[in-house]
Amino acid sequence: MLTYDKLSGNARDFLAMTGYTVEEFQGILEYFRMAFLSWVTTTTLTGTPRTGKAYSTYSTCPFPSWEDKLLCILVYMKQYPTQTLLGLLFGISQPIANIWIHRLEPLVNKALADARELPARGAAELSFETETDTEFFHDGTELPILRPTDPDLQKTCYSGKKKRHTKKYNLLSNAGSNVKFLSKPQPGSRHEKRIADEEGYSVPKGSTLYQDTGFEGFSLPGVHIVQPMKKPRGKSLTAEQKAENRRISRIRVRIEHVIGGVKRYRIIKDTIRNWKQGFRDHVMETCCGLHNFRLHFRPWTYPTPPS
Repeated sequence: MLTYDKLSGNARDFLAMTGYTVEEFQGILEYFRMAFLSWVTTTTLTGTPRTGKAYSTYSTCPFPSWEDKLLCILVYMKQYPTQTLLGLLFGISQPIANIWIHRLEPLVNKALADARELPARGAAELSFETETDTEFFHDGTELPILRPTDPDLQKTCYSGKKKRHTKKYNLLSNAGSNVKFLSKPQPGSRHEKRIADEEGYSVPKGSTLYQDTGFEGFSLPGVHIVQPMKKPRGKSLTAEQKAENRRISRIRVRIEHVIGGVKRYRIIKDTIRNWKQGFRDHVMETCCGLHNFRLHFRPWTYPTPPS
C-alpha cells in the first residue's frame, strides 16, 4: 500500500508520482491542513452539515495523516489512474476512492487559493498591483473530453485542430511563468482570439504582450503586441522576416512551457473521464495553481535572447 512514509524516502519516485518534491509537498501541506480543518468544522466527511461532535480521525480512516490525504489526491491528479487502480494503490475500494477524490480535490484548490496561487478567472479579478514584469504571454490550450452524447455539443466541442472533442482555455502568464489568468471553458471549436475578446482581460499599459498568429487582429490600448509575421498567400517571407519570427518564437515559447508545466498533471492532459458537473474546469484551475506554487521552489529563468 502506498503511503507518504514509504514514498518520501525516494526523492525521484516521489517527484514522479506527485509532480512535487518533498520540500514543495511540505510547503503546501500546511495550507491543505488548514483548508481541511476549516471544511470539517461545518461539514461531515459524507458532505452533510455537521451538527454533532467535532471532527476527529476515525480508527479505520484509510488516510490517517495529513500527508497521506494530500499524497492520494496529488497521485491521482499526476498519474490519473482509474479509480479502481487508485484504490489498489492505497488499499481502498473503488467507491471509497471516488468519495475521497471529490472530497480532497476542492481542498487542494482551497489551499492554493489561501496561498494566493490560483489564476484570476475573470477580467475584474485580474490585478497587477504587485506585478513587476512588463512582458506577458497568452495562448490557448485544449482539454480533451469524452465525446458528448448530445449531437449539438458534439459539433461545437469538436476541435478541427486536435481532431477530437475538447474544451478550450486561454492562459495569460507573466515573464516569471506564473499563470495570471485562466479563461472560462469554451467549446473546442471556439477560436482563441474570440475567447480573448469575450473575456476582456488585459495587461498594464506600457507592457508587451506576446502572442501567436492565432490571435491575428487582437490588440489592447497602450500595450505593445508582438507576434510572428504570417506568410502572405502565394508569397514567401524574406530572410529578415524569417529571422525576426525565430527571434519572437524564442521569447514566446515561454507560454508553451507554462502550458506544459500545467499539463504535467495527466488529469488535464489525458481525456478526462469524470462527468461530475464543474469538475473538469475546477481541476484545470487547481493544476494552474499547483504550477504557480511550484515556481516558488523551482523558479524558471530564461537567457536574454539576442536582438
